Amino acid sequence: MKRFHLFEFEDQEWFPAFIRNFGTDFLQFVSNKADFYQAVVPIIKKGIVESGSETIIDLASGGGGGWQRLAQHLKPDHPNLKIVLTDFYPNIPAFKEMQNREEVFDYNTTSINALDVPANLKGFRTQFLSFHHFKEADAQRILQNAVNNKVPIGIFEGQERTIGNLIKNVFSPIFILLATPFIRPFKFSRILFTYFIPIVPLFVLWDGVVSVLRTYTPEEMTAMTERLDDGDSYHWEIGTTKEKGILIQYLLGYPK
Repeated sequence: MKRFHLFEFEDQEWFPAFIRNFGTDFLQFVSNKADFYQAVVPIIKKGIVESGSETIIDLASGGGGGWQRLAQHLKPDHPNLKIVLTDFYPNIPAFKEMQNREEVFDYNTTSINALDVPANLKGFRTQFLSFHHFKEADAQRILQNAVNNKVPIGIFEGQERTIGNLIKNVFSPIFILLATPFIRPFKFSRILFTYFIPIVPLFVLWDGVVSVLRTYTPEEMTAMTERLDDGDSYHWEIGTTKEKGILIQYLLGYPK
């Protein structure tokens, strides 16, 4: 399928923050319940080793994605693990909730731009289900910024640009209606804007379909790395991995 960079509500500055947070809360809930990113644990461990640090700087974290389960997989081999959650539109309530559950989590309350990560945020950079939000030139800038700062970077996408994935996302409102009563912390406003004024299911449906249309293929990500300044100073591992029927596309880059 051809790539289309249509708009997502989540990216719009005018979009109500609390509605955006309800959407990222849902993604976090599903990712952790399904242990969605279990297949990439070995890839993350390699990035940690290559960084020479047990600190992970997660960019465009949304509501924290699948990090709760990932942290459980990583801690036995990395007892000093620290995961710093950041976002251009940080979901502070979700970040606080994760920190309350697991002491490995820290977070930035200020807006962090993945295209220009502050120098004080040092560690293995990761992005989950967010690389597709960036136009090709900006996505390449994210990789270039990592190369310029000589830090490892891992990109992970939970969908492919296929008709099958489009069809799956059409059913997302059903999953939202089923999952919402179990998402914590409980908020009456979440109930209101899911069941009585169904803005959340509709916005997640639209953004989910557009996410599929925006997703980069491994070949497109490879082409980005080939255009980077000093990109040949890095090892690039790009492909797909699958576990329990869940396929993840990934990019791992680290200095030679």
